[in-house]
Amino acid sequence: MFENIERDEERGQVGIGTLIVFIALVLVAAIAAGVLINTAGFLQSQAESTGEESTQQVSNNINVVSKVGTTVDDTASPAEVTEARLTLSLAPGADPINLDDTRFQYVNDSANSVTGDATPGTDGENVDLPSDTVLESGERVDVHIDLDAFSGALHEDTEATLIITTPSGAQREVVLRAPDTITNSDPVRL
Repeated sequence: MFENIERDEERGQVGIGTLIVFIALVLVAAIAAGVLINTAGFLQSQAESTGEESTQQVSNNINVVSKVGTTVDDTASPAEVTEARLTLSLAPGADPINLDDTRFQYVNDSANSVTGDATPGTDGENVDLPSDTVLESGERVDVHIDLDAFSGALHEDTEATLIITTPSGAQREVVLRAPDTITNSDPVRL
């Protein structure tokens, strides 16, 4: 049943070979474990940063509390809404948003798409912001948007879309819809 090895030197050589193979297997396993641990750490940090960016895009958004339009006081032309006044607040759980870095894109019924610059306290630009441009929790900010500068005043029974993109990439689409009849120099609900 058991084979007796008569020479002792053959027996030692078999043991050393086995030991070398065992050590090689342990080294390969240790290297493989190190690579797996490094890869897992890298993937974990990448997943955390992706999760933070996704959370910011979802939670750092703006709510539109009200939308009012102003009309041109010109009896010679048909009445049209030339300026939109939006009251903005932060969405629940949002971090403060710097409105200077917020983009306003206006898309009207003729498929014009124009991106406007927000300039604090300056008339004559596409978007007129208040002087304090950081929107904090619990605050409301009035933003004036010159629709003519965006090349698209709203006529009776027309609509346009305003896309507000925050610095973190969150987007809010606001539909601006003019009423069926517009009276000159009266504010209208959009």
